[in-house]
Amino acid sequence: MASGASGGGAGCGMAGCGTAGGRCLLFLLLAAGRAVAPPGGMLYPRETPSRERKELGGLWSFRADFSPGRDAGFVQRWYRQPLRQTGPVIDMPVPSSFNDITQDPSLENYIGWVWYEKEVLLPLRWLQDDLNTRVVLRFGSAHYYSIVWVNGVQVMEHEGGHLPFEADISNIVQGSPGIPCRITVALNNTLTPHTLPPGSIQYMNDKTRYPKNYFVQNIRFDFFNYAGIHRPVVLYTTPSVYIDDITVTTTSSESVAMVQYQVSVVGSTLYSLSLSLRDQEGKVVATGDGPAGELKVLNPNLWWPYLMHKNPGYRYCLEVKMQAQVNGALLEDVYTLPVGIRAIHVTSTQFLINGRPFYFHGVNKHEDADIRGKGLDWPLVVKDFNLLRWLGANSFRTSHYPYAEEIMDLCDAYGIVVIDECPGVGIKMPESFGNKSLQHHLVVMEELIRRDKNRPSVVMWSVANEPASELPPAAYYFKTVIAHTKALDPSRPVTFVTDANYALDRGAPYVDVICVNSYFSWYHDPGHLEVIPLQLTTQFENWYKTYQKPIIQSEYGADSVPGLHSDPPLMFSEEYQKAMLREYHSVFDKKRKEYVIGELIWNFADFMTNQGTTRVLGNKKGIFTRQRQPKSAAFVLRERYWKIANESSCLPPIIKSHTLFLK
Repeated sequence: MASGASGGGAGCGMAGCGTAGGRCLLFLLLAAGRAVAPPGGMLYPRETPSRERKELGGLWSFRADFSPGRDAGFVQRWYRQPLRQTGPVIDMPVPSSFNDITQDPSLENYIGWVWYEKEVLLPLRWLQDDLNTRVVLRFGSAHYYSIVWVNGVQVMEHEGGHLPFEADISNIVQGSPGIPCRITVALNNTLTPHTLPPGSIQYMNDKTRYPKNYFVQNIRFDFFNYAGIHRPVVLYTTPSVYIDDITVTTTSSESVAMVQYQVSVVGSTLYSLSLSLRDQEGKVVATGDGPAGELKVLNPNLWWPYLMHKNPGYRYCLEVKMQAQVNGALLEDVYTLPVGIRAIHVTSTQFLINGRPFYFHGVNKHEDADIRGKGLDWPLVVKDFNLLRWLGANSFRTSHYPYAEEIMDLCDAYGIVVIDECPGVGIKMPESFGNKSLQHHLVVMEELIRRDKNRPSVVMWSVANEPASELPPAAYYFKTVIAHTKALDPSRPVTFVTDANYALDRGAPYVDVICVNSYFSWYHDPGHLEVIPLQLTTQFENWYKTYQKPIIQSEYGADSVPGLHSDPPLMFSEEYQKAMLREYHSVFDKKRKEYVIGELIWNFADFMTNQGTTRVLGNKKGIFTRQRQPKSAAFVLRERYWKIANESSCLPPIIKSHTLFLK
């Protein structure tokens, strides 16, 4: 996939191996025992009366390190001076993936270190050296390993994509008004057996077939390994004594709800806290004080999923106000947190939200689009949610990594139910089940739960997708990860998505809900639609007989090339995709009366993959094209989802009439 790295790295499997003694900078970083979750909270940077926010999106300077060892940036200390003084730079939009922005094929498939830089002037009021204002630099996500400097001073490192990280940079920028703040980021997208997702570097040493120092990045997942600063970068302020974290859980009945809260404050032990819970009209419905307690809400408006209530996604606003005396000055910090009141319960045959049976009829998605790759793009995000609601989808899984916080905000607001999945995709190699991988996986779950624990839309955690869960080490591995996840958040069920044989899966005993992927008449018995009813029925009956747990068909589908037609239906035609869906649906309709609680189509939209003989410009299993235009299957699914919603016993009559009007 990429050339230019030394093959003399003693087989360490890392892009970035230097020629000097096989030194591998990234390997040294990852081996340094850094698999510890950073302390503290990770509240989303909202503007409040006490907090300001400055967006750093737009064009950044960018340079890929094409040196033989991918380490010239560290050897020459590119972070010590403006990046443009180290050599040629190009403009790179942030947020975006860097792969598809240029016409350079070496950048499209680049593996190794790349460098970003942004210079920004900070408001004077942020820079007064009175120690009462914190300035924080926050990255929504960067893929995969990040090192960040401010004005040449290293301020943070972070391992893993898809989750936020931040650093207090007050001591570096304060006291120097008028001087630009220079932010430098070194980013490495190499995947190893111990990263999430895992991968491996393969060196091609046959000099008759490959150029010198040629290597490829091998992956065991079917989507393109986009890289870059994928989500917003912001600077924000807080007082020096500040609200660091808030944790909210809720319980409810028809007439009363209880909102339990915990608040942590950093910077002083002498402070006071007051809390106000407001409804959507701004009326205060409950108040509290102190770092932990319970708010009682009479006749609450519950958070309901889309199509389960006339007013889905209802959220209250919890205002937390902190006051503290510091050196004779009164400091005040205010943070507002949206709160949805809802309850989740899982039985052996049902998934209950607020005591009513919930059936997942939704999609799997990818953060993927033309040009921008996995970069957050607001027009695309809003278009996707409009398509989801048009489709009648009430849910999706964040396949196969956590999505942007901005996307999750809309799920909360619109009532779209989420199975929140970590980047544990492609865990196939035996070495990826060892202690090093396990420790990193535990940290990733800590970071994910810390970020999304307060979201009403998140109803279940998924710790992996299609791992080699039949391997002997998988039993201890998933028992540990799932137990850790439950300890961090006892309020939600935990699952992982399997494609293993029911009799061999060593992780399934520990999940609360069975999520199973199958592609009958596609990867198995390709072209034979007639085998689906028997094979799918047998699949469900085997899993339920073995585990007595509710089941979600977490993936099923077929590739279709837009505009390719065939009658009788043949593979890759739009007709075949429709026919396959209908065969699956006939079985779903029988089993959802028993213990099947959901169906998630693979996939919402076509997406990019690595090049290969089975992929023509990506995976074509979307019911929408990559440009978000519907294929024939989209109308089949839309008719089905609205019918399920209208037939649902938990759907109020007013919604039934409304959905008929929408159709």
